[in-house]
Amino acid sequence: MKLALACDHGAYELKESIKKHLTEKGLEFTDYGCYSKESVDYPVFAFKAAKAVADQECDLGIICCTTGLGVSMAANKVKGVRAAVCTNEMLAEMTRRHNNANVICMGQNVVSPELANQLVDIFISTEFEGGRHERRVNLLTDIENGKELS
Repeated sequence: MKLALACDHGAYELKESIKKHLTEKGLEFTDYGCYSKESVDYPVFAFKAAKAVADQECDLGIICCTTGLGVSMAANKVKGVRAAVCTNEMLAEMTRRHNNANVICMGQNVVSPELANQLVDIFISTEFEGGRHERRVNLLTDIENGKELS
């Protein structure tokens, strides 16, 4: 499994903590930035990581900002990405299990580094259930492709 990792300046420290955790677990990742606490525009880095997931260069993505909200909005603009803000274990599990999310978004001012690492572990180890959820995820793709639902 290869992961895409990105952040803005507001979550640089959180991303670095996650990188250390991933390295200790022997997981492969690409760091799409940012690379310091210098102010940057979050959509640029969220886009890079989300595009890597959408283009199947990476299997899943981990994107962080101060709250997780901005990067999730940016990532969800990339066709094929289903990004979810996660703040607890249940969200990290269920967004994979039921929504087949492929990007987890977190906020440095919302989750501790320890919790973020736990959420990453849950997110990357949880499989999509499929079944009735497959139909619903396909509806998301239909919406993304401009189909109106009734």
